[in-house]
Amino acid sequence: MEAEPNYSTLVFKNDGRPKEKNEDSTIYSTVKVEKAPANTAPNAETPAHSQHLRQLGVCFGVLCVLLLVSISVIIYLSVEQKTNFEATINNLMAEKQQLITNGSMLQTERDNLTRMLGIIIKFDTFPVKVYCPQKKCQPCPTGWIQFQQKCYLFYDKDPPWKTWQQSQEICQNTAADLVVIDNLQEQEFVSNNTKYYYDKDHGYWLGLNQTAGKKWVWVDGHNDTLGFWIVKTLGNIGPCALMIPATNFTANWNPTYCAMENKFICEIEALIW
Repeated sequence: MEAEPNYSTLVFKNDGRPKEKNEDSTIYSTVKVEKAPANTAPNAETPAHSQHLRQLGVCFGVLCVLLLVSISVIIYLSVEQKTNFEATINNLMAEKQQLITNGSMLQTERDNLTRMLGIIIKFDTFPVKVYCPQKKCQPCPTGWIQFQQKCYLFYDKDPPWKTWQQSQEICQNTAADLVVIDNLQEQEFVSNNTKYYYDKDHGYWLGLNQTAGKKWVWVDGHNDTLGFWIVKTLGNIGPCALMIPATNFTANWNPTYCAMENKFICEIEALIW
């Protein structure tokens, strides 16, 4: 669209020169002034530029959200993986401990079986009825008392009783020996299961005797180190040890002659099934 013309009046003042006749003093001149074209380009570009910025902002926001989601997912997966890893390690440790426990139990069972076999082969003929009356097996023969891993027979029959040597032979006929005291606990147990009979000089034979070298040796071959000897000896002194009942259990061994007839105590390993 064309711009409308603007009219301006120019007035020329007399500059001292003579004026021409028949010529008006006022001259009108028509000047066509075009308006500068409207600056529409910037106005047209502004919405597009703003839209472009908005799109960039939206894209940036979406990228930020995606980045945050990605970081959250990575953290979650890391924590989950760590948790699973720790759970796996704990399970493996528990399985290891269970294997150790099972191995220990198997070792114990093997030791018990080996020990039981060692006891059984002492017999020429294993007395099944003695150890398994009514087809139910037990650690000790019928009539014996178990203490820890040993079985004890406290001979309590009527007289005539037995000499030290006779007592040892009777024990050996049952694959046992006269009792060997290994510690204070066993000494107390044995003492508590003996009882007074006949007179104060009689007691129960132990598997302990004196050698030619004057050493007290147990029937399993080791020297005595406990020495629970009675304070004042009773009767005739000899090379065989007799436990006197109803006395202080820390001092109730009496050295007497081996031909004296007394009750006795046999000992055998218990069968741990």
